[in-house]
Amino acid sequence: QVRVVESGGGLVQAGGSLRLSCVASVNIFSLNAMGWYRQAPGKQRELVARVTDISTTDYSDSVRGRFTISRDLAKNTVYLQMNSLKPEDTAVYYCNAETVWGPKWGPGTQVTVSS
Repeated sequence: QVRVVESGGGLVQAGGSLRLSCVASVNIFSLNAMGWYRQAPGKQRELVARVTDISTTDYSDSVRGRFTISRDLAKNTVYLQMNSLKPEDTAVYYCNAETVWGPKWGPGTQVTVSS
């Protein structure tokens, strides 16, 4: 059974930084991509950033230039470095592992940015 676990959320002031981590318990050859999504209260879940197995990255327009996604293949871990955080970045952040058996989601981690 594939497990996906996020960590690193918390409370930070506007302009601050946080780093999220996500570990997927799956063989790297069974992973096509990993990504971060977020869902704010009353809103739909949206893509934040994604990295493929060939290290191609994609970002939403709202975070491009402020967030950086990276991946440690040896550890099956993906990171999201979030800088210059804004109150509108407040949400539950979910990690998604795109496996050969389908998408696997973590339980999420709360990120709260105070103004």
